[in-house]
Amino acid sequence: MSHDPHSLQGLKARYGERHRWLLLYTLMLGSMAAVMSSTIMNVAIPDMSHHFTIGQSRVQWVTSGFMVSMTVSMLTTPWLLARYGYRRVYEACMWLLVGGGVVGGLANDFTLVMAARVAEGLAAGVVQPIPAIIILRAFDSNEQGRASGLFGMGVVLAPAIGPSIGGVLVDVLGWRSIFFMVVPLALLALWLSRRYVPTTAPGGVAANADSQGLDWAGLTLVSVSTLMLLNGLVQLRGDDDNVAITLLALAAVGMAVFVAWQWRLLKARHPGARGPLMNLRVFAHRSFAMGALVAFIYGTALFGSTYLLPVYMQLGLGLSPSYIGAALLPSGILLALTIAVVGRLSDRYRPAVLVCLGLAMLALSFALMPMVHPASGLALLWAWVMLGRLGLGFILPSLNLGSMRGMPRELIPQASSVIGFVRMLGGAAGVSVCAIVLEWRLSVAGVSLLKAGQPAASLQAFNETFLCLAAVTALALVAGWRMTEKPLSHPKA
Repeated sequence: MSHDPHSLQGLKARYGERHRWLLLYTLMLGSMAAVMSSTIMNVAIPDMSHHFTIGQSRVQWVTSGFMVSMTVSMLTTPWLLARYGYRRVYEACMWLLVGGGVVGGLANDFTLVMAARVAEGLAAGVVQPIPAIIILRAFDSNEQGRASGLFGMGVVLAPAIGPSIGGVLVDVLGWRSIFFMVVPLALLALWLSRRYVPTTAPGGVAANADSQGLDWAGLTLVSVSTLMLLNGLVQLRGDDDNVAITLLALAAVGMAVFVAWQWRLLKARHPGARGPLMNLRVFAHRSFAMGALVAFIYGTALFGSTYLLPVYMQLGLGLSPSYIGAALLPSGILLALTIAVVGRLSDRYRPAVLVCLGLAMLALSFALMPMVHPASGLALLWAWVMLGRLGLGFILPSLNLGSMRGMPRELIPQASSVIGFVRMLGGAAGVSVCAIVLEWRLSVAGVSLLKAGQPAASLQAFNETFLCLAAVTALALVAGWRMTEKPLSHPKA
């Protein structure tokens, strides 16, 4: 394979040391498309609710359905990369994003919209662990922070700029235009992948289509359990609590069976045997175990607030989608710049310290939201949003590094996909939990998001939801401080 010009060795011979940066920038573009598809839809949720004449609890599955498919597909990334190589997996994901964007934008039926979102979620889930694998395997330990910061800055620019453009598009062209925004980025990423993404698998070895099979039983267990978890959370808003309790109990049992099955496969492995979908050995490393706990809580707060904030600004404060997008742009740019700076700091300071500082700022930004009131102007709103984005900028480039430094090279692909899975599982639950808490507090106040009137009561419901997010985020500080890491040797991709 060393003579193959498209293998990792061949591309290194052609482009030299700069290939790793060219590869990272190419993956960054695809990740930007994936991240944009996950977050930009939030600004169009109220518009879609009115277009399809469905309630918030159902249209919210546009976000939750994406999150479920993204969460589950992350666990398949190590197997896909080993079997098919970086390039084939990456290009298949980009084509899924293109197809999902076109189908979703042209759909006249909500079921088809949901199918498009699931396809986009599958692609986004497989793509997201790949950059962390590249950073930890291809870059020396004294460059990993810089690489993580540059990558994070680029990825964050997509959701920073996206809502600004998306808000205007929703006002002018409607919600359909949001789907089409992902297509140009994915097509450009496809073109670049033919030049810089290797055909080889992690470690620079040839992809092996005859390698061990995928753990379909484990994938089925985790998929069904995740769906039951989210459906159970949604049913908590219904009239029959027994259904919700049953679904949540089945989800817990399903997850327990999944873990037991993974442990059995891990213990029974022999050459050529099917490996577990999730290698539980990654949790033997304390820094990773603590980082995974932080990632779950962080995902809950991040994705819950990403869903809640645009709805709060649009329906709680009465702002237009275009105004919301323009107002959020400065905080998005601040986030991107913070990530670039903190990435460099991660090479010199303990990532755990940076993670905890970011978590504290994020929790404080949620806790201060009740101080915002339309009658006194919106300056405080922008200040707290900026504080929260500053906190995110400290967390994003530090969490993966703090969790996986010191991890054996062969476990890095598994560790990257597992921590992504845990983060997205928290995120998928966070979106549902935010919707549950919000609707609960709205029902207590006797108001509805789809009906005008009683703005003070609506605002109070949003404020109480933000306080819940602040409490959840603060819980992650304990685990974040217990993250420890060892110096990592100089691994290669």
